[in-house]
Amino acid sequence: MADSQRLQKVLAAAGVASRRKSEEIIVEGRVRVNGSIVTELGTKVDPGRDRIEVDGKVISGEGAIVLLLNKPRGVVSTASDPEGRETVVDLVGKVKARLFPVGRLDYGTSGALLMTNNGDLAYALTHPKFGVEKTYLVKLHGKVSEQILNSWRKGVKLDDGDVTRPATEVFRVEESDGYTWVRITIKEGRNRQIRRMAEASGLLISKLKRISFAGITIEGVSIGKYRELTSRELYRLKRDHVTPAKRARGNSSPKG
Repeated sequence: MADSQRLQKVLAAAGVASRRKSEEIIVEGRVRVNGSIVTELGTKVDPGRDRIEVDGKVISGEGAIVLLLNKPRGVVSTASDPEGRETVVDLVGKVKARLFPVGRLDYGTSGALLMTNNGDLAYALTHPKFGVEKTYLVKLHGKVSEQILNSWRKGVKLDDGDVTRPATEVFRVEESDGYTWVRITIKEGRNRQIRRMAEASGLLISKLKRISFAGITIEGVSIGKYRELTSRELYRLKRDHVTPAKRARGNSSPKG
């Protein structure tokens, strides 16, 4: 198999667990490859052809599945939660594939979140060096000056001393009832970045919603619901993100 990889590496790339934890899952007999239980850690598989299942859920071998979820506030962007809170995986539980979130939205943030079983896609859309665009609507208490908006356009010094990259776009959408709505597009994915930018500017966020991720918008998707990406959207994600990321990884591989 030209594209064969170690099974534990495939599981880790698919977001099942860390490499070490994936090895434990294999040894415990929880993984099937083409219908047969596999417990040998040296097993090689082709994730594009072999049907791989973990605890009965398919993670590869049936093509990439990519969903757009309109995540509600108060839902955790992980596969499981030690506190027993509802997760994004719970919301797509009817899909017969082992899906995991592409990046995260924090607990109090709603909006666009992609879910997939494809590790290459997740890598291409979340690695900081690829600068995938994310667009948010932010509801802020009080009025927001043009000076603050300009600082967001240029880069904001955060609480840890780091300065954010300039935002792609920042503009005021509406002012009413003591609140200001701002639309902002960024190419970074720092933890709680928009909230930290607001805090650094002396502002308090009332609501935060991501309305677009990698050009895929939540328009027409109700809160808590999801849809499959269209073939055109999948083609564009592959063309603009997955293929360039694969080339970059290939070019960075050690020679000889």
